Formats: sequence, structure tokens, C-alpha cells
Amino acid sequence: MAVFKVQNITKEFDGIKALDDLSFEIEEKSIIALIGPNGSGKTTLFNIITGFLEKDRGSIIYKGKDITSLKPYKIARLGIGRTFQNIRLFPQISVLDNVMLAFKYATGEDFLAALFQTKKMKNEDRVNQLKAEELLKFVGLIEKKDKLGEELSHGQRKLLELARALALDPELLLLDEPTAGLFPEMKRLMLNHIKALKDKGKTILFIEHDMHSVMSIADKIIVLNHGKKIAEGNSEEIRANQDVKVAYLGKSVL
Repeated sequence: MAVFKVQNITKEFDGIKALDDLSFEIEEKSIIALIGPNGSGKTTLFNIITGFLEKDRGSIIYKGKDITSLKPYKIARLGIGRTFQNIRLFPQISVLDNVMLAFKYATGEDFLAALFQTKKMKNEDRVNQLKAEELLKFVGLIEKKDKLGEELSHGQRKLLELARALALDPELLLLDEPTAGLFPEMKRLMLNHIKALKDKGKTILFIEHDMHSVMSIADKIIVLNHGKKIAEGNSEEIRANQDVKVAYLGKSVL
């Protein structure tokens, strides 16, 4: 069953089409890779999906609802989480607090409750701390919970960003180059986390340049070039696709 649909999305910048009538569907509880050469429109699409960028034409449908015109925070609250190509953490606070800040505090959003630190708010804070610690255990950073964000390695920051994205318990997770810049051991760890999230019932759409990573975990691969979808299928179908070979001409990654 398709839980997410991109329908005829078009976006132009100064007359150049970053996305050109792009359409595809995503089945729930699947891992979908979005690949293509630099400048093919992948991050532009993520920005449109999550409300950071206006589309020119088309629509984004999530669980039967058109979310195209919603603000980013409303999209997040519907169950769509995201990581960014450029890691966005708070370097001067602890790893645990980085995750805690990502939670939605129902009580804490009440001004008087926040001002007087009511019992109800303190209880919610304790519950969220336990949730944050569980997320840090999942990504393998529980031993680093009291370290500052700036003290983490690049790979650990990637894992922390993943934990933050999971804080609102999203059903659909968008990962923008989750393995970029990681050493092989950390890359394997990240891929294992992605597969584990699928096993937990998450749906994952991720951008990636490392084709070995893509081929190892993706249920379906969507290939963009100059804003257009040029191929869609499983790893074997993508490897055999002539248009994909042309798009990656000179590379031996497929």
C-alpha cells in the first residue's frame, strides 16, 4: 500500500528545472533510495517534501492528505522526520539535551507550566529523558550522553542527528546522505540502523551516493537526472538500465 506519493512535482530556479514533472510512490515499511548525479534534484525534493521550499507545480500526498502547503513543523507532527546533508546539531549542549530538545513537550508549551516547573511538567521531562536515552542506546551513543555535541566525531554526529530525527517517532524518515564521510565500520553501523528501523515498521527514503550502500539495503531505487526520473526498480533492474549507465558514464559503481 502506497503511504506516500510525489505527484508531478516541478521546481524551477532562474528558468532551470531542478525537478521536472517528478512522480513516484512509496510503499509503507520499505527502504527507498533516491540516487543521481550531483545537481539532479534530490535535496531540492527533500526540501519540498518537508516544507522548506515551495514547489511550482504538483503535490505531495502523505496518508491520503495533501501536505504540499503545510509548514515544516506541521509536516513533522504528521509523522515525517528528516536528517540533513549538513549536520544540524547544538554543539554547546550535551548529547542527551540535543535529543531532548527534539521532543514535543505538551505541558512545556504551556507558559505557566514552564514558568513554575509544575509536577506535571517535571514528570513529562523525566519520561522524555528516558525516551532520549533509549534512542541513544539504539544508535550506540548512550555512553556519550553527557558529552557536548562538539566533542563527537563526524560519524557520531551523524548518529546523533538520526536519534534527534527519531525523537518524534516518525513513520516516514527522510535521510539525506546518511553515510557521507563515514569510515567503513561506521558506515556499516549506520546501514544496520536503517535496516533495523524498517524492521520496527518505519518507512525510509534516503539520498545516497555510495552505490554499494544503496544496493545492499534498498527495496527500490529511484534514479534522477536533471530533475527527471530516469529509472525506478530493484537493484538488478537499476544495474541493467542503460539510461542509468549513461547518467553515471565513466563511473564503475553500478
